[in-house]
Amino acid sequence: MIDPVTKPDPQWIREEDNRLVAGRGRYNDDLHFDNEAHMAFVRAPFASARITGIDCAAAREMPGVLAIVTGRDVREAGFGTISTIAPVKRADGSPLFHPPYAMICEERTRFVGDIVAAVVAETALQAEEAREAILVDYEDLAAVTDVAEAVRDGAPAVWDEVADNVAYVHRVGDMEAADAAFARAAFTVEADLRISRLVASPIEPRSAIALHDADADRFTLHVGVQNTHAVRDYTAGLMNIAPDRLRLVTHDVGGSFGMKNAPLPEYVLVLWLAKRLGRPVRWLSSRNEAFQGDPHARDQVSHAALALDADGRFLAVKVRTLANQGAYFNRNTPTSAIGNVGGLAGVYRTPTIAVEVFGIHTHTQPTTPYRGAGRPEATYIIERLIDLAAQKTGIDRVSLRRRNMIAPDEMPFRTGLTYTYDCGDFPAVLDSALEAADWAGFDARKAQSAANGLLRGIGIANPVEIAGGPFGKPFSEFAEIRFDETGKAMVLIGGQDVGQGTRSTFAQMTHDFLGLDRDRLEVVTGDTDAVARGTGTFGSRTMGSGGTALFRAAEEVKRRALAKAADHLEAAPGDITFEAGEFRIAGTDRAVALHALAAADPSGLSADAWEAPENATFPNGCHVAEVEIDPETGRTEVVAYTVVDDVGTVVNPALVKGQIHGGVAQGYAQAVGEAVVFEEGTGQLVTGSFMDYRMPRADDLPMIEVITHAVPTKVNPLGVKGAGEAGTVGALPCIVSAIMDALAACGIAHIDMPVTPERIWQAIRDARGPSGG
Repeated sequence: MIDPVTKPDPQWIREEDNRLVAGRGRYNDDLHFDNEAHMAFVRAPFASARITGIDCAAAREMPGVLAIVTGRDVREAGFGTISTIAPVKRADGSPLFHPPYAMICEERTRFVGDIVAAVVAETALQAEEAREAILVDYEDLAAVTDVAEAVRDGAPAVWDEVADNVAYVHRVGDMEAADAAFARAAFTVEADLRISRLVASPIEPRSAIALHDADADRFTLHVGVQNTHAVRDYTAGLMNIAPDRLRLVTHDVGGSFGMKNAPLPEYVLVLWLAKRLGRPVRWLSSRNEAFQGDPHARDQVSHAALALDADGRFLAVKVRTLANQGAYFNRNTPTSAIGNVGGLAGVYRTPTIAVEVFGIHTHTQPTTPYRGAGRPEATYIIERLIDLAAQKTGIDRVSLRRRNMIAPDEMPFRTGLTYTYDCGDFPAVLDSALEAADWAGFDARKAQSAANGLLRGIGIANPVEIAGGPFGKPFSEFAEIRFDETGKAMVLIGGQDVGQGTRSTFAQMTHDFLGLDRDRLEVVTGDTDAVARGTGTFGSRTMGSGGTALFRAAEEVKRRALAKAADHLEAAPGDITFEAGEFRIAGTDRAVALHALAAADPSGLSADAWEAPENATFPNGCHVAEVEIDPETGRTEVVAYTVVDDVGTVVNPALVKGQIHGGVAQGYAQAVGEAVVFEEGTGQLVTGSFMDYRMPRADDLPMIEVITHAVPTKVNPLGVKGAGEAGTVGALPCIVSAIMDALAACGIAHIDMPVTPERIWQAIRDARGPSGG
């Protein structure tokens, strides 16, 4: 296990930052190739419609137009269709119906933004003008976009093959035992909870640049994704070509959060047209197009219930969730809904948990994993139920949590639902957060706010999440350490750098393992020709899986180098020590540097590894937030935020804090503002731009205090647990908890997210009654 870094040397603090902040990043839009052409898409303006005709004649004659293709052309080209790899089945156990998600729809549109035609022209402006000149005749049909409405009798069927719109049913736990626990419970609480729909909105919209080498009949796709090898393999399959005929290159990525984690129609189309036209083809999504064409996320409605005994001990949890999957399945669509439901156990002893997840088709964009991918949803449900149970039982919120919290001496602990926690000190994390947030002094601060005419609330959440991969399965990752004739090491990692500081962190770890200075290290990710294999970056797995692979490769380098050092120093291997990059005969000044041995035999010392940790890990923490609400306007201000997190060994504190800060901001944004809204009946996207879709701003949050309480895991050699999604998992329930605590004084028990000023204002007015003003 490596030693945690407490004060990292400046050479390890995100070397990427100076380059990126100074505008020297290398994103897709910074790449330019000779003789480029530009692609634009005709996207459906109806959520559900029959295409009765397409007239491209005028558009084909417009200046600069090189090609126009429709669904018929795609079908004749013989491309495959996108579908999911998730292990789900229909309610009766029969195989899942895989909706044919074609690269371009031919007969029916099933969401606003469905691709109807693609245009390639000499310039981007010419492509846009030709796109607008294509005339499409539609027969508008009934549409349903709300997940709860989609399962009502008489709702329009998205697919004839799924008449009730229930694509699959996923059941986990013992419902009969849960029902029995509820029957004998002293207290029960239940709630209908809605998790709003989101658009990822990364700072860099999706884009792709395709090139085709006619002599080798080989493609190159420059595209920002989180898993180059998986996207390459799947995209090649859709094109019916061998994976080695397609090279994927990912440069800097301006945000992804899961949305760029799958192959999508635009990538196949840009590759196909590049070969067909014999020249590079570029596509860059506009922000408005992103709202229509990008996968969406979250969007669930759950009925949840918690049973307690007379002493406030948890007996059982029951959850029934309707998960909006959209019209089609992306490769990973069901993952968020079913892959991390184990998080419903929280950090608590709940003997029985039973869950039913219904995957529902609607006339909306397919959903895909987004930061947390089911973990924030699960944590929101259990933490919200606990707050409601505290109100009903009269037991203090903290006391109720504490009496049900798993103790460290109970580890490993098998929860009531799928997970077995290997380690953690949940009570200590809770105590640390309460002290740091001055929970005891809240009443005085609340009184001061009241004197100023404001409502003050304090919220708490104790998140725990699985890291390493969905369904509790840690996937293998690849790492290679390759030396050149100067002794410099190239570190090749199968995961991606999508903004989280991968290059700096893996360089730092290579230094820790092998003692090589920063100027002797180069970290390479995101190129399927350079990196032999890889799984990718998702599920907070980069350090656990990629770090494990790097550790194993470094151990092999040292093993090989020790034999060479023994020959060089003319000593027995057992008499040689290794420290700070040098092999030394113990007790003497005779030594040889690793980089010198590598320079003499680069290939002999190079090594790689394809490794997985022994098991998943379980990052956990405690979030405490304070808010002030103006009852006359509903405006909410977060005035304090504290996080105590156990992410295991902290390799680089600055990077961990940055990940937590970003995650908290995203959880806050969903809690108070972000939500995709469709017009009822038509399926039109009401929130189609940042004018209507409420993104967080820099002044929305105070300084966030992040405190580490590390309990290193033993399931990987680094002791790390994962940090990339921890902030979001805790923030979503914590912010809502604080707001509802503030509104309790008005007799308001619950408001669905997003808890906007308008909703708060209206709830206060409703609570005051007709004479309340």
